[in-house]
Amino acid sequence: METKELTIAINGYRSPELLRLCLQSIFEHMQDSGIRYEVLVTDSATKEDTETLMREEFPQVRFFPFTKNVGFKTLVNTSLKEARGAFIFLINSDIILTKEAIPQMLNYLNKHPDIGLLAPKQLNFNGTLQHSCYRFYRPQTILYRRTWFSKFPFAKKHLRWFMMDDYDRKEPKAVDWVIGSAMFTSQKAVQAVGFMDDRFFMYMEDVDWCRRFWENGYRVVYYPSAFVYHYHAKGSAKGGFFGSLLFNRLTWYHIGSAFQYFWKYRNKSLPTVR
Repeated sequence: METKELTIAINGYRSPELLRLCLQSIFEHMQDSGIRYEVLVTDSATKEDTETLMREEFPQVRFFPFTKNVGFKTLVNTSLKEARGAFIFLINSDIILTKEAIPQMLNYLNKHPDIGLLAPKQLNFNGTLQHSCYRFYRPQTILYRRTWFSKFPFAKKHLRWFMMDDYDRKEPKAVDWVIGSAMFTSQKAVQAVGFMDDRFFMYMEDVDWCRRFWENGYRVVYYPSAFVYHYHAKGSAKGGFFGSLLFNRLTWYHIGSAFQYFWKYRNKSLPTVR
């Protein structure tokens, strides 16, 4: 089994059109990079159209389908188990690479081995910024984000703090956590920290993982010099507060995972971010 310098691991869920665009961007931008890499795809609730896509258009990609919706952490953990690269770039299938993103991040991680997770800047397709780095949740953060409390000045102030609105995102910065749609890590760091926690089916698994990197002596860094495009649907935010509570199961996943997270870390102090 040949060892690679990099594994690009894509996590998908019923999005063959976006997956095709993601894979096309990888092979377009990596062909002249000089990096020895492999690509693997883990896919949840796989349908025939995705299987056909992978078989007919991307047979060189290692493909791991799941018949059921197994959740984000299972896809990531499968990628981590199967990765043959010394470094691993975990991305969702709705990420589109840019030419210099991977070489820049790989070079930066090689120069800074104390970094466990490195996250690129994420942009909408019109070039506007997406929030993808945050401070750690507090219990009131969920309340303020999910209810009409968000309209009050004290809640707005807290949410600006949570979303790091005081950070201009021009220089690399150590942050509490980054969203799981694009995370660059290493086999060495993963071996020290472990896989994503199985208790989180969807949401908060990236928060928990970042916290564990900090607890194990690795930094989590937002790296705006490298950027990718992200088609971000924000499914759990649809329908407003009452509508989402009544009809949107993603909202319930988010709230349930938040309870799991705060229970896991009850009576524990936050790690020092430096």
